[in-house]
Amino acid sequence: MAMTNQELLESFARTTERMFAPEEFTKLLESGRQLRIKYGVDVTAPYLHTGHAVNLWMMRQLQDMGHRVIFLIGDFTTRIGDPTGRDLLRPVLPQEEIARNAEAFIEQASMVLRFDDPDLLEIRRNSEWYSHMPAEELLRLFSMITHARLISRDMFQARIQQGRDIYMHEMLYPVLQGYDSVELHADLTIIGSDQLFNEMLGRFYQEHSGQAPQVIITTRITPGIDGKAKQSKSLGNYIGLGHSPREKFGRTMTLPDELIIPYLEVYTDVPLAEIARIKAKLADEPMRAKLLLAHEIVRRYHGAEVADREQEWFLQTFSSRKVPGDIPELQLAGGELSALEIVKRFFGPRKSNSELRRLFQQGGVSLNGRRIVRPEEIVEVRQGDEWRVGRRTWFRVDVR
Repeated sequence: MAMTNQELLESFARTTERMFAPEEFTKLLESGRQLRIKYGVDVTAPYLHTGHAVNLWMMRQLQDMGHRVIFLIGDFTTRIGDPTGRDLLRPVLPQEEIARNAEAFIEQASMVLRFDDPDLLEIRRNSEWYSHMPAEELLRLFSMITHARLISRDMFQARIQQGRDIYMHEMLYPVLQGYDSVELHADLTIIGSDQLFNEMLGRFYQEHSGQAPQVIITTRITPGIDGKAKQSKSLGNYIGLGHSPREKFGRTMTLPDELIIPYLEVYTDVPLAEIARIKAKLADEPMRAKLLLAHEIVRRYHGAEVADREQEWFLQTFSSRKVPGDIPELQLAGGELSALEIVKRFFGPRKSNSELRRLFQQGGVSLNGRRIVRPEEIVEVRQGDEWRVGRRTWFRVDVR
């Protein structure tokens, strides 16, 4: 059963940081027409995490009420590179990589958004208009924005203070992202607060084009699973939509206790009243609360049955200190190899030698329960040897 407008507003309040402007949003919902929700992505890195998914779940609720998400692939603007959060120039990606990244984005976003109904989701690319836009039209857009307004962005100010270069195409990026809203006739966009400057330009250009300005909702941002900076692939402190259910569960269980309640509020649909009860008992039952959180995150993306199975696996493995029965096998010839070479053969290109060396040095590698701290240690390869790397990875040797 679809939500009422009031129920939607109450649900959105849970994950909303700011809204521009709430009275406009209420009027849009009460208009009775299908709303157009802009969801723009620059496909520089093909991954989404639970932080990104906060916005996706809000859009999914709107889809379930009959509204349309416009999935805008910024294939043209990706060639420029969004300067948001950057103190250095982004590298330019080749067109083939942009296309691959776009497909990866769609695959991950489809874990939340409905791609099965063309009336509820439309895929667009901003090369549709920018690749054919006359230079005079671009100059007209640029002439409407002052240099002072563009360099007021925090990342540009930081570069100025550091004496770093700002390239012209980076300064013009917000103009292009903002004008996308005109081309899409966007009623609403749901974003992280770091995109607010660009999307406010969208409202500006829509008003100057005779359109009603889009409503902008910025969403809550939490620290990553290390309790420090926000979720980031480069920092490794994230729960990825592309992660396996086991990886999602395991990463959630590493969370600092003080983030359990914020994560329940932002990344799950557990009722707020129940979260309040959990909060009251958190000091006495942190592990129970964290298990519930991990279960709910996995359930949301993979279903209750999978979540139950991963919780049982986690409890058997970590609480009972048992080696899992379903660990993968690594086929090796007999003889002797360094411990680093054996572990490297299991991971292949997924981990660099430097990453693996750090794991050894930190005591994160063991063979049949014996910790190995020297990567160069020579090991005799034996059938059935059980290796553990880090907290959640095992493999068993199969001698061929």
